[in-house]
Amino acid sequence: MRLCALLLAAGAGQRFGADKLSAALPDGTPVAVAAARSLLAAGCEVHAVVRAADAGIAPALARVGAVLVPCANAYLGMGHSLACGVRASADADGWLIALGDMPFVQPASVAAVAGALVAGAGIAAPSVGGRHGHPVGFAAGFRETLLRSCGDQGARGLLRAHADRIVDIPVADPGVLRDVDRPEDLSPANLSPANLRPGDRYRQRD
Repeated sequence: MRLCALLLAAGAGQRFGADKLSAALPDGTPVAVAAARSLLAAGCEVHAVVRAADAGIAPALARVGAVLVPCANAYLGMGHSLACGVRASADADGWLIALGDMPFVQPASVAAVAGALVAGAGIAAPSVGGRHGHPVGFAAGFRETLLRSCGDQGARGLLRAHADRIVDIPVADPGVLRDVDRPEDLSPANLSPANLRPGDRYRQRD
């Protein structure tokens, strides 16, 4: 079964005030590169949806082994990036949708979501304390719906419409809920695994 991890890395990062995907973690790793490495460490084939293949974080993602998927209309919203990524890997048997600004997800959590899809789940999502996070897995049966994604919602509407089909995967990994939204999210005081900000049940951010 061929699963493709789509790393959505074409956002503008407006709340961050700069290119947050290229911002450095304490060990010097760019945010989006850390997110890609987690997917790769779980054995995933990673396609990174970027604005352009030769700009921003894209070259660094290519160097660690991600396949670049330029998306000219990414500025229209996350949904367009998602559709672009699915279109570029339309022959896959399923997708794991991951966000470039979530560098703290552990490879074991990624592998658990992938395993649920292999076992037959239509949709699979990791959860901590009853809150779902990323990556979210979709089986091939959702291909056409994902291809119609547009705007800023990403897969949020699809998840709500098919909430009864979501296979919940409890994990001991706060990283599935943590994104990098503002510079202070990378400060030492906020890097404790226990320091989770309240947020949407599904973290769909830019």
